[in-house]
Amino acid sequence: MDARKDDAELIQHFLKTRDPQTREEIILRYIPLVHFVLGRLGISQALGADYEDAASQGILGLIEAVDRYDASHGTQFSTYAILRIRGKVIDQLRSHDWLSRGARQRARQLQGAIDSFWEQYHRPPSDEELAELLQWDLEGLRQAFIDSSHVLLSLDTVITSEGDETISLHEILADEEQENPDALIETEELKEALIQIIRSLPEREQLVLSLYYYEHLTFKEIGMVLDVSESRVCQLHTKAILSLRSKLKRAMLQAENLTQHERFPRPHTLHRSGNISDQGGTTL
Repeated sequence: MDARKDDAELIQHFLKTRDPQTREEIILRYIPLVHFVLGRLGISQALGADYEDAASQGILGLIEAVDRYDASHGTQFSTYAILRIRGKVIDQLRSHDWLSRGARQRARQLQGAIDSFWEQYHRPPSDEELAELLQWDLEGLRQAFIDSSHVLLSLDTVITSEGDETISLHEILADEEQENPDALIETEELKEALIQIIRSLPEREQLVLSLYYYEHLTFKEIGMVLDVSESRVCQLHTKAILSLRSKLKRAMLQAENLTQHERFPRPHTLHRSGNISDQGGTTL
């Protein structure tokens, strides 16, 4: 029997019966999803106890997924479970400040430098340009990239949520074929802006994003493809996300200013005759 079909039948049986033994079997069968999510978040077993803590939270998320799953929504169980697992792990990571005050300050300086560079030159900076701007050596810069990655910089970062439903930047781009009758025009504009920004990144950073978010490779696997170290892949990923965030923030501000301009057109002057004219003097 096909394994996927067997899983579906097992879940359907549990939804009908709420049998405790079936519940336990589903949890055990989907434990690999927890390790998959941890790998996607860049959390490796090399972290030891921290990895075990994150895995424990992921298992709690999996259990919640089993207990709360509703097939009538049309979402596959594995998709729903990944969302629940990821949410639990991220909540746990955010509750623990992994960075020292100095490291967190350097992460803020790094984001500020990238923002400034984009503002001035309208392109992503090279490592050498960033190091010069910040007056750091390259080794310090690369360590700052690694530190910044611990702030959970990712296309998976939730940008909006409603109840149990969440939307991330990655999910906006994930499936262009999927129909979404509730999608707003702002979402389409955000999607288009994000695509254009990704295309403006250096080719290697685009490749890292593609391999990570669409091919679902881990940093270690991407390193093998690119013939670089896992830490270097982490640096490239973080740099790409910082650039995306900086450029996207500017794009959203520009869109907001345009909307306000359309909503509030330039002021008109009232002439003594009672006619309203614009600042150019044309009578309306």
